[in-house]
Amino acid sequence: MGKIALLVSREEMIYQAHNILQERKYPISEMKVVRSESVVIEARQSIADGASIIIARGLQASLIKQYTDIPVVEIVLTAQEMALLIMRAKQIVKKPQPVIAVVGFKNMFCDMSYFDELYDIQLRTYYGTQGMERELKELVSQAVQEGADLIVGGDTAVDAATVMGVPSLFLSMTEDSLKNAFSMAESMEYAMNVEKKSAARMETLLDYTFNGVIQLDSEGVVKGVNPLLEDMIGRSQEELKGLMIGDIAPEVGSDVLERVLGSGKEYSLFLDLNHTSVFAVLAPILYDDGVDGAIITCHRMTIKKSEEKDGGKRGGHLPVLTRFEDILQESPAMKECVRLARLYAMSRQPVVIMGEAGSEKKMMAQSIHGSSACSRGPFVDVPCDGLSNREQQEVLFGDRGAAVQAQGGTLLIQDADCLTAANQYYLYQMIRFHVCHGQDIGQVRKINVRVMVTLRTSLVSLVKEGKIRRDLYYLLSGLEVKIPPLRERPEDLKRKLESTVRECCERYGRYHVLTEGAMKILKEYPWRGNLFQIDSFCDRLILTASRRSLDEITVKRLLRELYGEDEEDTEENPEGKNEDQDICEEAALIARTLKKHGGSREKTAKELGISKATLWRKMKKYELE
Repeated sequence: MGKIALLVSREEMIYQAHNILQERKYPISEMKVVRSESVVIEARQSIADGASIIIARGLQASLIKQYTDIPVVEIVLTAQEMALLIMRAKQIVKKPQPVIAVVGFKNMFCDMSYFDELYDIQLRTYYGTQGMERELKELVSQAVQEGADLIVGGDTAVDAATVMGVPSLFLSMTEDSLKNAFSMAESMEYAMNVEKKSAARMETLLDYTFNGVIQLDSEGVVKGVNPLLEDMIGRSQEELKGLMIGDIAPEVGSDVLERVLGSGKEYSLFLDLNHTSVFAVLAPILYDDGVDGAIITCHRMTIKKSEEKDGGKRGGHLPVLTRFEDILQESPAMKECVRLARLYAMSRQPVVIMGEAGSEKKMMAQSIHGSSACSRGPFVDVPCDGLSNREQQEVLFGDRGAAVQAQGGTLLIQDADCLTAANQYYLYQMIRFHVCHGQDIGQVRKINVRVMVTLRTSLVSLVKEGKIRRDLYYLLSGLEVKIPPLRERPEDLKRKLESTVRECCERYGRYHVLTEGAMKILKEYPWRGNLFQIDSFCDRLILTASRRSLDEITVKRLLRELYGEDEEDTEENPEGKNEDQDICEEAALIARTLKKHGGSREKTAKELGISKATLWRKMKKYELE
């Protein structure tokens, strides 16, 4: 429910409001006496504290409407109240047919068309239009120059008349006008709440539906789309609104529109939206025995590609491999890495690829292979970590080993730093002399294989530690590719996060978005598992998400739950212990107060002596819900 605030210029109006509220509980949550020069600041504070409607009068109401976007209910004096003021004015002036000037804003007053005849006066009205204090003073001056015997107006008009030495009368009111304003504000609040609920239901329906939605008017013009449709078509709602549906989906021709918008009948067909095949249902919106537009729901279709039908083979026997174009390379560091790799693809010499766990090491090897002279041959990769000396020999150099299987192509040896000394020798022999030793040392066969290896540390470190033969070191040390981690490639990291979240949403038929704060947290996280870690994290994030909007609280909590504190990024800070303790105590106090009030932010903020906006910021900071 919204809140209604009453801002007035005099204390007596507050007393009148209290009297009214004793008789009936109008939903007035805040009442203040404010000066006109600070009314805008006070109104903005009320808005920050949750006010959805403000009741005010005269200049103050005009200023609030001019400098804020909140709905304002203006206090309008009733005919009875104005009659009382006129009678008092006549008593003050004590002359026949006195000239009484009413100064203010037109929407403050009731209809006074017949007051001259009814009360034997000359009534002149001076209404401001700009909502400025200076304007009211000028109007008072004009009224005095035109012979006004008495000025009736608000604080500004009364002060100006006093300075000019002219009698004045403040626009005091009875409780009637205030009751009318309260009643109008209550009705407005009810209507706003009904509209908000309807809008929230519709937004939830559109955001959580698994289909794209397009809304058309009665002429076939796009009035709006939901976020999933924006994602399907690759264009925003702002770009699509106002277009004819035929400009977006040519399959929806005049005959289809005539059937749906003219005859009011449902129609279904297949559409091609941004190279995405969708099954669409056009349903007319029926209203008062007529058609007032249509809703198109679009369900994404999954069509298997010919490569998938072939069991993932290319050319009938080779798997579809990664190309350089498939690697994220928007960052300068990765662009340079790919540039070197493209050059190395022209060579037949072995390539060393270094990078952290989860980085594009295998993708880089496949891309080099695909751009090399041996691209028509097989690509075989073998992991060495965890294999014994004999297992390594059999898997790599045995009669049916990887070297034989990769004949004419590329052999990728992953984690080559785990090779035993004996197998390092066999690898040296294969690279240097193009021969492969079988299980029998005397058994030798010619091998035509391009060798690539991945390492978890540099060759220099390995040779210094005595973990690699020097002759093999010199063979491998020529062509090296070092893949920078994602945390050093902000452009690639952002692209990877966005695309992975989108792919997970599509895979599971969901729609979720990351807030700016959530994306900032993810971009600052080190991601030591690189691509693999992001894939698994996003899968968990989307599968377990309970809200459409994923904020920093959700992201931080899941990062901590999955990976704990990142020790490599945590520095000891003994001097900060007292500050950390204060933070913990403040967070605990807020959590206890929230629990005490059943999660009510309004009551919690009031007890803690802070605004709702401040409370919300602290809840975000401490990840409290």
